[in-house]
Amino acid sequence: MELAYIPSPSSGVLYLGPVPLRGYAFCIIIGVFVAVWLGNKRWVARGGRAGTVADIAVWAVPFGLVGGRLYHVITDYQLYFSEGRDWVDAFKIWEGGLGIWGAIAFGALGAWIGCRRRGVPMPAYADAVAPGIALAQAIGRWGNWFNQELYGRATDLPWAVEITSSADGREPGTYHPTFLYESLWCVGVALLVIWADRRFRLGHGRAFALYVAAYCTGRFWIEYMRVDEAHEILGLRLNNWTSILVFLLAVLYIVLSARKRPGREDVVEPGVSDGDAASGGEADGADEAGEGVEKDEAEASDGKKEADGAGQDSKDGAGSAKKN
Repeated sequence: MELAYIPSPSSGVLYLGPVPLRGYAFCIIIGVFVAVWLGNKRWVARGGRAGTVADIAVWAVPFGLVGGRLYHVITDYQLYFSEGRDWVDAFKIWEGGLGIWGAIAFGALGAWIGCRRRGVPMPAYADAVAPGIALAQAIGRWGNWFNQELYGRATDLPWAVEITSSADGREPGTYHPTFLYESLWCVGVALLVIWADRRFRLGHGRAFALYVAAYCTGRFWIEYMRVDEAHEILGLRLNNWTSILVFLLAVLYIVLSARKRPGREDVVEPGVSDGDAASGGEADGADEAGEGVEKDEAEASDGKKEADGAGQDSKDGAGSAKKN
């Protein structure tokens, strides 16, 4: 009897006609588009202008890619700088290898620059894009499936992933699909943040902090399942320790922020009033102005009629006095 499993693609390259596109890069690109799309909807719902999220993402995304690659290369330097390795491979980002911790840290730096240029509060922007980032990670993890990497221990479970490549020295077989576990977890994190944000009206960066804390919780147990080479400290992989530290910082931020600045920001983007549609603010203002003019004209007309009526009453009174 043949066991069920998730087959791996025979090639990590997709072809759009004659144009080759690596599956890893394709997943990253799709994830970025989803994050910007959802972030824009949430930003506009909070009173911001349409397009602001994309404008800031122009800064955040490149910074995030550089930071993610730097974290990966630094923490796995032996893959690029040990004997027999080619250091030029450190620049081949399309072959896989992005550290989420570096991506978030440098991406936040890029977003801060973009927010400063647009004059919007960084915490509010982070809250708006948090669920989208989680969904981008969920999509991006499928790039590891294309590259046949980041899988766990050997297993014969029906949802095991089949590994046919022996590039990393592992025997071909079926293994825990940790990329799938993390992808599903990130979808759950996105839904959690959206629900909590609606239920508790999170503000001042707390929705983003919740995303960070929830992601770290899942990343800890998923990282524990992985069997690829990694640096360890006191029996735990480096990314496990990073998850613990970042989780504690995120929870601490939520607690301190809730005490210092409860509630949500009243204004997330200067010049845009609450509830204004991004493209309809001026039109609404013109309508209100027009209504005001019409109202003033109507009131003036009524006043004239009242004055005329008063004058007529005076004439009638005078005529009556003469008759008497």
